[in-house]
Amino acid sequence: MSASRVEELQQAASEKRGFSLGELVRRRPETITFALLVAICVAVAIANPAFLQPSTLIDIGRASVVMGLFALGVFIILAAGGIDVSFTAIAAFTMYSMTVLVQRYLPGLPIAVIIVMATAGGALLGVINGLLVHHLRVPSLIVTIGTQYLFRGFLLSFIGTVWIMSLPPQMGAFGRLPLLQFESANGATITLPFYFLVLPIAAVITWWILNRTLMGRAIFAVGGNANIASRLGYDLRKVHVFLFAYAGALAGLAGIIHVCANRQANPFDLVGTEINVIAAVVLGGAKITGGTGSVLGTILGVLLIVVINSVLVLVGIPSTWQRLVVGVFILLAAAFFVTRQRKK
Repeated sequence: MSASRVEELQQAASEKRGFSLGELVRRRPETITFALLVAICVAVAIANPAFLQPSTLIDIGRASVVMGLFALGVFIILAAGGIDVSFTAIAAFTMYSMTVLVQRYLPGLPIAVIIVMATAGGALLGVINGLLVHHLRVPSLIVTIGTQYLFRGFLLSFIGTVWIMSLPPQMGAFGRLPLLQFESANGATITLPFYFLVLPIAAVITWWILNRTLMGRAIFAVGGNANIASRLGYDLRKVHVFLFAYAGALAGLAGIIHVCANRQANPFDLVGTEINVIAAVVLGGAKITGGTGSVLGTILGVLLIVVINSVLVLVGIPSTWQRLVVGVFILLAAAFFVTRQRKK
């Protein structure tokens, strides 16, 4: 075989490998998120081995629960081409109103019923969002900005603004209930809370809805092109109501877990976390324009944001710089996905 022929074959093999890698990134954009997450963890572990201590890893897992539930709700709406910024207001409304209700009127209510009621309350507020988005026919961002102020204003005006420092016993007990507990080398007790299970369960349910049901097909169809989806027979009203009800239910669930975990109810909590949550979903590979993304990518995006914040705290960088770093990651992710789309 001639030398030129060998060179041609080598070049063809190289192009094929490059195509395969590019195809993998195009089809599974969360691979970039995973690689970035691993690279950051390895770099930090080399610089500071304390990062790999069980206590740090469990803190990351604990901090991922509420943000992860929010992110799953945001993702399912982004997949349909919408966006929701009212989820923190829904969470604050449900968690504070449920705490007040149990504390004043239903002190013996079981924690399982409290969780179900908070989830149902969040879903009801989400239905309001869905109906407004469908019937007003305006971008969901505009609607949810309005309902965010509406829900939070109603909470602060009619339900209360006082911090509740002493929760009902069953709520405090749920926040302390251990899933995994052991002693570290220095004698400290490390606990992975039971409520951590809520996130993987919610992730599996969300994956099943999107990948194994007709509603999941409708969501991605609407995200691809709502007009074409409507012509194909998909009921846009049902899709919009389901989307925002599901996101609201996850927000209500996240809110009650937040209260139980922190053992206090503050009506001003969770304000300003919307950017971190949306950043996590975008960094996980979802596009603002809809029609793409995955549950795995969303969870990886959440872990990436939580790890970044944890690393910044670990190395002593002020919290005011955390937004700057997250903003840089958002811009880099946007540049990457736009470049990938142009090449496609």
